[in-house]
Amino acid sequence: MAKMLREFREFAVKGSVVDLAVGVIIGAAFGAIVKSLVDDIIMPLVGMVTGGIDFVNRYWVAKGFVPDGTALADARKVPGAVIVAYGQFLNNVLTFIIVAWVIFLMIKGINRMKRKQESSPAAPTDRSCPECLSAIPKAARRCKACTAPVEPEPAPVAS
Repeated sequence: MAKMLREFREFAVKGSVVDLAVGVIIGAAFGAIVKSLVDDIIMPLVGMVTGGIDFVNRYWVAKGFVPDGTALADARKVPGAVIVAYGQFLNNVLTFIIVAWVIFLMIKGINRMKRKQESSPAAPTDRSCPECLSAIPKAARRCKACTAPVEPEPAPVAS
């Protein structure tokens, strides 16, 4: 039993598990922000453009009788009624599209930063021998090809 607990502790504190947990927590918080963006900002504007339609409360009664103008929450409580809440579905689709777009933009930005880092030239580690022009390390005092003595390169000046 002690061995199993030790293995579990090692598993739980591994970096990848902790990173995953942090990702899930941040993802949940990000989802709440996007949900608020859709529900509180975008959908009211869409409703305004479409003549005041509240998409969240849009539904179709597939079976049963629900009086016109009944809110979705109340319509779902009617015994025997089958409710198709297409407004809620549209809201969820819009939320997904917004989340996908934001993630796309984030990944695009990250990839752009990675490309800039990869494309920046690395400082050369070699130089040419003044006698035979073969490549030698910058710190070399003698050429490995012709054995000519060479002056070491001066250290870069910090600015």
